[in-house]
Amino acid sequence: MTEIDALLTVAVIALVTAAIRFFPFIVWNKNRTAPKIIEKLGKILPYAVMGMLVVYCLKDVSFTEAAGFVPELAASLVVIGLYIWKRNTLISIVAGTVSYMLLVQFVF
Repeated sequence: MTEIDALLTVAVIALVTAAIRFFPFIVWNKNRTAPKIIEKLGKILPYAVMGMLVVYCLKDVSFTEAAGFVPELAASLVVIGLYIWKRNTLISIVAGTVSYMLLVQFVF
């Protein structure tokens, strides 16, 4: 693949990504409302995605030794505790990630 091919590939990917992102705002502008199914998906999908991420992140946890599950358990408790306390998804996920990485790198 030449440089031009690579640049064209990146440009096409960028344009398609931008088009996908802008499409709902163009179709459902201020004058039109979104269909009920779109509104329902907007309410349901964030919870479904978070559930899938939890399952994906914890699918390979090994309970045979402490180093296999304690960092994941501690980081999960940090995320849950901070979310209950602050009700801020970003803060709780960042703090959970940082606590997991610190535990894995320096403790276990």
